[in-house]
Order: sequence, then C-alpha cells, then structure tokens
Amino acid sequence: MVRLILALLIPWFVFFTIGRPIQGVICLVLQLTLIGWVPAAIWAVWALNNYTTDKKIAQAGLGGGGDS
Repeated sequence: MVRLILALLIPWFVFFTIGRPIQGVICLVLQLTLIGWVPAAIWAVWALNNYTTDKKIAQAGLGGGGDS
C-alpha cells in the first residue's frame, strides 16, 4: 500500500525499491517534465504490480527457475 502511494507521488523512487535502478533513472528523467508525470506514475504502478505478482508466483513455488 505504501509503495502504491509512492508510485503515484514519487514514481521514480518505486523502481529503486523494487531493485530496478536503471528504470528508476529513466523514470526520473520522464517525470522531470510536467506532462511526463502521468505516464511515469502509470509506468511505476504497472511495474509495481508486475513485481508483486512475480513475488507471489515465486512464493507459491511456481516460478519455474528454468530447471525443467
């Protein structure tokens, strides 16, 4: 919940919290423009959603680490 609020207010910071610093820098550059703030927030929420989904899959043991 806290990360979701951060994704809306400080989109670039969320990428650093989920371990994607390069995307965080790109998002920061996008966010520096006023028009880019909305796409940056959408991108951060989308990336956060994918991150939490991937964690849930890994916890369920369905991650498929490539050892089939």
